[in-house]
Amino acid sequence: METKEILQALPNLSISDRLKIAESALQLVLQEKHSLTKDEQKRQLTLAAMTAIADYAPGSELSTFSNLEGEDFCYYPDENFYNSGN
Repeated sequence: METKEILQALPNLSISDRLKIAESALQLVLQEKHSLTKDEQKRQLTLAAMTAIADYAPGSELSTFSNLEGEDFCYYPDENFYNSGN
């Protein structure tokens, strides 16, 4: 079965069956990860880091949140809120 066929079939399965598939897939990935040599692990990490560089470049979706640095998370117009012991 091809990946496309599997992905198309997923919505037709029960949640329980989808979770079984996800668990099995994760177990296979973890088994493969543990069987890699140190050099193979290093290559995969390098590739993942290179792929992620664009995500952290100026103007990317992830860097949008850095515009909020230094701002209050919440604003409470009732100044007594901060002194009420809550």
